[in-house]
Amino acid sequence: MAGPLKPNDSNRRGGNQNGGGDDKKRSPWSFMSIVMWAIMLVFLLNMCRSSMQSASVQNVPFSTFYEWVEEGYVDAVDVSSNVYTFTLKPDTPPLQEYLEKRKDSYSTGGWNQLFGQFDPNVSSDAADSIKFQTAPLSWDLAERLNENEVGRYETELVTNEQYMISAIVSYVLPVVVMVVAMLFIYRYMFKKMGSGGGFGGIGGVGKSNAKVYVEKKTGVTFKDVAGQDEAKESLEEIIDFLHNPGKYTEIGAKLPKGALLVGPPGTGKTLLAKAVAGEANVPFFSISGSDFVEMFVGVGASRVRDLFKEASKMAPCIIFIDEIDTIGKSRDNRMGGNDEREQTLNQLLAELDGFDPGKGVIVLGATNRPEVLDKALLRPGRFDRRITIDRPNLAGRLATLQVHTRKIKLAEDVNLNKIALATAGCVGADLANLVNEAALRAVRKGRRLVTQEDLLASFEFVIAGSEKKNSVLTEFERKLVAYHEVGHAMVAYKQKNAEPVQKITIVPHTEGTLGYTLLMPEEDKTNLRTREELMAKITVSMGGRAAEEVVMDTMTNGASQDIQEATSIARNMVAMYGMSEEFGMMALGSVRNQYLDGGYGLDCAQDTAAVMDKAVKAVLDVCYRDAVEVIRENREDMDKVVAYLLEKETITGGEMVAIIEGRDPALVEGAYASTRSEALSDGIEPPARHVHIVDEPIPMPPPAEEPGEPQAEPPGDGETPEP
Repeated sequence: MAGPLKPNDSNRRGGNQNGGGDDKKRSPWSFMSIVMWAIMLVFLLNMCRSSMQSASVQNVPFSTFYEWVEEGYVDAVDVSSNVYTFTLKPDTPPLQEYLEKRKDSYSTGGWNQLFGQFDPNVSSDAADSIKFQTAPLSWDLAERLNENEVGRYETELVTNEQYMISAIVSYVLPVVVMVVAMLFIYRYMFKKMGSGGGFGGIGGVGKSNAKVYVEKKTGVTFKDVAGQDEAKESLEEIIDFLHNPGKYTEIGAKLPKGALLVGPPGTGKTLLAKAVAGEANVPFFSISGSDFVEMFVGVGASRVRDLFKEASKMAPCIIFIDEIDTIGKSRDNRMGGNDEREQTLNQLLAELDGFDPGKGVIVLGATNRPEVLDKALLRPGRFDRRITIDRPNLAGRLATLQVHTRKIKLAEDVNLNKIALATAGCVGADLANLVNEAALRAVRKGRRLVTQEDLLASFEFVIAGSEKKNSVLTEFERKLVAYHEVGHAMVAYKQKNAEPVQKITIVPHTEGTLGYTLLMPEEDKTNLRTREELMAKITVSMGGRAAEEVVMDTMTNGASQDIQEATSIARNMVAMYGMSEEFGMMALGSVRNQYLDGGYGLDCAQDTAAVMDKAVKAVLDVCYRDAVEVIRENREDMDKVVAYLLEKETITGGEMVAIIEGRDPALVEGAYASTRSEALSDGIEPPARHVHIVDEPIPMPPPAEEPGEPQAEPPGDGETPEP
């Protein structure tokens, strides 16, 4: 009967069970090392034995062997595929000469003396113990060489030992190295698997790459996010969940597991997620969807498991997965499946179902392609909320500009409201870039403050690029570009529903334009436009081509971008907006990528699409006729504006209106005065430029005199009062 385990026995047995103690001495790895060392030792001993045996064999050329055969000196020959081994008859001159040389070598020391292998006094009767060898050669060839008096001929002699060594080095050694390397890798892998690392234990492949921001280390709060008030309201409730989960569990409500942030690129989805973590003062795990996908199948699923395991240790916390559409695409077999991506998605779905929301782990996902996400990922219970973060409106752009200019030194003339109007359709990232470009421009100009001109110039730089300094145009090309741009401006000025013109330039820019006309909206029109406004926008786009044909009697490729823009608007009017007489309220297409390029696909028959093309052409024809009519009616005014534009190269909308009204354009103030500026609408001309007002010091009045004292008479002309 076994007695109770002693502490030493328990430790020893426990160590054996855990792979420690004596097991380490008897591990397969140690046994393989011993076997390999033994094989190497036997191999070295075999090489030494072969070397000592080969010391009694003398190598000779085949020409010498042929000569000795002809002379009758050869006694016996052992023929093999790669060597001829032969002995000489006793008392032959070659054998005697060899014995003399060996005796001299022994007397002076050397290999033979070192090993004591040979006796220098070998008699000629034992000559059969001395062997010679040579590499085989064709006997017929040897005869021809001998007939032609070739003195020496031989081939490379390869012994059996050398052949074996070459085979081992060429074939056996690489296999041994590969086997050893694979054993090492698998040993390391199984060690990691035993510690819970899974397959991804190899070099940390399966470990989560999420960046962890603890508490306020994100450095972002809701004060840093502007223009997304609705999204912030939805996320504030999530913050309250993290702060006071008991308030919701008391009534029986379940905490949401996740929220999906959807919107165009650059609207601030990642910034909002960081702001939520900053407001909640909880750890923030940030990882991109592409970090889960690897070459090895199963690595992504291992990283998902590791991510949720680490998050549960630091709960309450927030997990943010950016570009979740990388792993969350709909599972279908139409174009072939991706096993790695599907396994990662399945593991993510399992983790979203498995973790307890009461611990306070909230999953936030961000994407700009919600239409490609799998339906199982979007159902309630996984991502319970869908928060849309769209392009900011006018108030949102103004608030965003105020956030990005908090640390920028602005001049007094800066009007952010005007900048917000000009940047219709821009997202937060665009506005941040605009403000930074304005600050860089102010530094280049040697100013310490950012002016309104810097902000508007940076807006132009974003849409048109920088000016081409070395671009040279001929007089005809400059005139053609001038009429093209003034054609846009004139049609916009004469159209009732068009945006006012702010700037006209014929200076080439890096974005491929030889000139452009800048229109400045007076109010935010990004969400709602009437049919008249859309028709006016198409007509303005046609103004450049109309001026080319009416004035210059030609057409150029400079109107290609205008035609594309006009065609896109007309096609949307017919297919999406129901603004055509042929189709009425019938929708012919549906949006495919709402938050990316806004493109749509047709949902109609081919015959209907052909009729739709005719309807689009009819809209474009009407607008083009209107543009041609405006150009012909205002030809004289256009000539005046073009002449001034060719001289200045860049003019404002206010200067164009001054020329049309017969006033001096040099009196128009403002580098970006539009065709509807307040000074022009009131009919009051602004002050002339370059007028310098000099302030003179005003002397202080004399002190009042005491009553009863006589008043001093004022001095006359040229007189000075006495003190």
